[in-house]
Amino acid sequence: MSGGTAIAAVLFDLDGTLLDTAPDLARAVNRQRRERGLDAVPLARLRPAVSQGARGMLRVAFDLHPGQERYEAMREEFLAYYLADLCVETRLFPGMEAVLRTLEADGIAWGIVTNKLHRFTEPLLARMALGARAACVVSGDTAARAKPHPDPLLEAARRIDMAPERCLYVGDDERDVQAAHAARMIPVVALWGYLGDGNPPKAWGAPHLKAHPGELLRLLGPDPATRLMP
Repeated sequence: MSGGTAIAAVLFDLDGTLLDTAPDLARAVNRQRRERGLDAVPLARLRPAVSQGARGMLRVAFDLHPGQERYEAMREEFLAYYLADLCVETRLFPGMEAVLRTLEADGIAWGIVTNKLHRFTEPLLARMALGARAACVVSGDTAARAKPHPDPLLEAARRIDMAPERCLYVGDDERDVQAAHAARMIPVVALWGYLGDGNPPKAWGAPHLKAHPGELLRLLGPDPATRLMP
């Protein structure tokens, strides 16, 4: 814990932190490639770009960037293909279900703050049976500005009626750390996530970097950690 402040809530990024969505996102962009007579891009190459959503997928798969002539049409096609097969191979990361159960048992609120748009977030969480369990869900188009701005995190704190200083924010991208600092939350880097292909996580300025979801519980006190640490 930071500065002796008791943690009362844990907020999670979605893609690459709570859920491993990479296989389904890769399926959508590789469908686009197949339809154009191109070979599939290996999942290992696509995974680091998942946290950047459609922009990252199209960059890796087609070297296509916002502002280019074909970008918007390809983006809309990608999103349509993804929505059609939203939850085929998506899973909670190993160990995450046990973390969520422990938080719930200990009366610690948990929620989701993601840049994923509402039209994808809500049906995905419904299929994963997570939406009703989360104390709050803030999507990329919920607040006026998405991460790295603090607006979504502050909206989550408002919804659960919690001081930001008492919240952990767990994410796998540098902008998650930036947003947490701006919102006065405690950032935690999910090293099990996608992590992007920019600065290394140790350079992001987070006080905590965790290799396994179960390690999050060490920040909440010894008893939950003792129960769940592998």
